[in-house]
Amino acid sequence: MSEPYYDNIIIGSGAGGSACAYNLMQQGSQRVLMLEKGGFLPKDDSTLAVRQVLGSTRFNNKEVWRDAHGKPLTPGEFYNIGGKTKWYGAALLRFSPHEFEADPDFSCLGWPLSYQDLEPYYGQAEQLLGVRSFVHEAALTRLINRITRPGKGWRVEHLPLGLKPEILDNAVEARHFDGFASPTACKGEAEFNLLKPLLDKAGFQLHTSAELVGLLPDATNPARISGVLCADGSRYQAGRVILAAGAMSSPRILQAYLRSSGLDRTLPCAAQVGACFKLHLNTALLGFSPFKNHDVLRKTAIFFNAQYPHSTVQCLGWLDGDILATQLPGTVPQGLANFLGARAHGFFVTTEDGSSVDNRINAPRQVGQPPELDYRAARLPASVAEHRGVLRAFKTRLLQAGLFSVARAMPLSATAHALGSLASGHDPATSVVDSRGRVHGFDNLFVADGSVLPRSSRVNPALTIYAWGLRLGDYLTPLM
Repeated sequence: MSEPYYDNIIIGSGAGGSACAYNLMQQGSQRVLMLEKGGFLPKDDSTLAVRQVLGSTRFNNKEVWRDAHGKPLTPGEFYNIGGKTKWYGAALLRFSPHEFEADPDFSCLGWPLSYQDLEPYYGQAEQLLGVRSFVHEAALTRLINRITRPGKGWRVEHLPLGLKPEILDNAVEARHFDGFASPTACKGEAEFNLLKPLLDKAGFQLHTSAELVGLLPDATNPARISGVLCADGSRYQAGRVILAAGAMSSPRILQAYLRSSGLDRTLPCAAQVGACFKLHLNTALLGFSPFKNHDVLRKTAIFFNAQYPHSTVQCLGWLDGDILATQLPGTVPQGLANFLGARAHGFFVTTEDGSSVDNRINAPRQVGQPPELDYRAARLPASVAEHRGVLRAFKTRLLQAGLFSVARAMPLSATAHALGSLASGHDPATSVVDSRGRVHGFDNLFVADGSVLPRSSRVNPALTIYAWGLRLGDYLTPLM
């Protein structure tokens, strides 16, 4: 029996893969197969349940990795239709135009394209995902006024969110969108907004529980991919293969192929595969007020300070005793957690991490070995210094505004903003894909996910990943 043939095989259903598929299918003549390692999330309220989402590992990745010291860690990845977009906090911000340029003092690589190249796709993504801003609620408004008093250096903007206005009429959803998956499509994400419209289109197929084993070479040219092999033994052929498994998985897929084909010894970009991994320097900050916080949505503001040009402080969503208890030692009484949770204001302090070729993803060389995440913030001293500075400055500002605060740096396992491990660029010696997403040296292998981003910016990367995927889908359509 002959193997099924498609114009495009997309590996992964997250932001980049789904966006690429969406624009590929707009012409109606493409045969697209999307392979997703996981399945659909339940549409009941279990994805909004605090104990099931935050207090257990029901929905989380369970694959054990090791860090640079050989210690085990389990990255915070998700394998389900829609990928991380089902769980993200819906903050959808554009990178600034200057963040497409190199910044050598901060170890930041330049993009092989400009903001103007991506701008139309930013607009398309915002429209597809329903991006809008919301009015600040009462408690946050009072706090903003105290933080941004003249002469203090802080300014605030509304945080663009992929949320439907109707979420304000659903208290449970309004309190559980940041880090939870919406069963009612209140949140703009890959499954509901991009994939669902494709499921009834002729030529589009989505296979769930389809774990990839590897890429298959063309019989006469290893720099051309003929198809893919899945764990159940199924094989699929394609004119093009598009990696969209994320910055943690796509480089491992490519590394394994390069080793098996011998291209790791001849391809100029081979040494860069997995390198320059980024995930932001992130710290969760809780400010406690003497007064109860009755705001519901909460996550509507983002703060900037010109003294810290690579950093932002973003409001977090709803906090209460149940959520706080999942992050506290089990010996803390629930009553105390409830007291603190009722008075908490949450913030996320983010600093762009530059690129180091030593911060990298390494696929195992032998069966049975775990993959390796070798990342040390100390390799990026400018990032570390600024992150410490902005954190200290914002904590001081909160104290002056009447809030005592505590901070917790996100551990290495918190990989929500994983980026850069297949960085785009013009030079194959210093990058992996070109400005169109094609892997240097390959005829028909492309990358649609966040691994291509050479910079992480100072904001959440999701909208930029969507925009890259839409642009890639638009580019690939007329090639057939």
